[in-house]
Amino acid sequence: MLVGLRYTRAKRRNHFISFISAISMAGIALGVAALIVVLSVMNGFQKELRARILGVASHVQISGPDNQLRDWQPVAQAALQDPRVKGAAPFVNAQAMLAVGQAVRGSVVRGIIPQREEQVAEIGQHMRAGKLEALKPGEFGIVLGSELARALGVRTGEKVALIAPQGMVTPAGVIPRLKQFTVVGVFEVGMFEYDSGLALTHLEDAQKLYQMGSAVSGVRLRLDDLFASRTVAREVMAKLSSDLYATDWTRSHANFFRAVEIEKRVMFIILLLIVAVAAFNIVSTLVMLVTDKQADIAILRTLGASPASIVEIFMVQGTLIGVIGTFAGLVLGVLVGFNVDTVVPFVENLLGFKFLAKDVYYISDLPSDVQLGDVATIGIVSLVLSFIATLYPSWRASRTNPAEALRYE
Repeated sequence: MLVGLRYTRAKRRNHFISFISAISMAGIALGVAALIVVLSVMNGFQKELRARILGVASHVQISGPDNQLRDWQPVAQAALQDPRVKGAAPFVNAQAMLAVGQAVRGSVVRGIIPQREEQVAEIGQHMRAGKLEALKPGEFGIVLGSELARALGVRTGEKVALIAPQGMVTPAGVIPRLKQFTVVGVFEVGMFEYDSGLALTHLEDAQKLYQMGSAVSGVRLRLDDLFASRTVAREVMAKLSSDLYATDWTRSHANFFRAVEIEKRVMFIILLLIVAVAAFNIVSTLVMLVTDKQADIAILRTLGASPASIVEIFMVQGTLIGVIGTFAGLVLGVLVGFNVDTVVPFVENLLGFKFLAKDVYYISDLPSDVQLGDVATIGIVSLVLSFIATLYPSWRASRTNPAEALRYE
């Protein structure tokens, strides 16, 4: 091994081999850095989207049969006994048509108690106009998503007609229930699904409109650890009546987060090919080196060096290229990953081009979340590929015949 390290530091007669070695190191470094940065940005997007979705959706939702829960207080109290549950709030979930003049839009109507809703959702932090507390029982106020309000062409203080699917039986037939609501606020959470299709009203107003009496659709829970939602849901349901059922965010948005995870894995494989190509440049570097050093290898063999020691010498040289390239890539990738919010604006100003325009994308900045597990995995895989790349050239060097190599020397 010491011979291999010393041989690596020695000056080479063939400068082209040194150049190829430097290119191999640079290729590995760039590949590793690109892999870390891309995965960090994808982790950041996943974290940001999860936060935005769960700012409106619940971590755990407990519902009654036929979408009605007659007595929600005992359910909320039983759930809050679990120390991992940080908030519980009742809700009414229904559908309606919202109409303003000729504009008509379908919407999900959620009846809430504003003070309790703040314990399970973050809509109050994303109000563009008005406040969530403006929803008062009996006043029939409504808070709309920004895209929904834009489609209807309404602002705070204006009226909107809410048409419920539950009809009223009259001598003339069944006619839909209709009620005028006053827009008291507009929110924008950055998810088109909610901004364009969610309307909030007070719980009591929703109960009156949909003729639910004192019943609600269910209870929404917020946890201190969102990844424990499935476990908490199962344990809470064990304390409650068997006719209730619970769902958590991993089920209600399973397809979305699964798609993001699959995309991350595919990007890892694609970018890993860059590292693999750079790592296998070590093969060509060592093959040329073995050819260039035939005489030196033959002399070492005649002095008593075993084939295994020859293998070790060249494996040390090739592995050292991989170690230096991997270490440089890890340092570069982590530095860029932690400073994406500084690097991206610099590149945008340099090129005069905006990567994520605010008028097109809800997430206009590149979020980054450097995870130690990803960095360690990338580093280990890069080193393994570099080690594998040294096997064939080292074996070929050990097969050198001293007599043949020294014949023309």
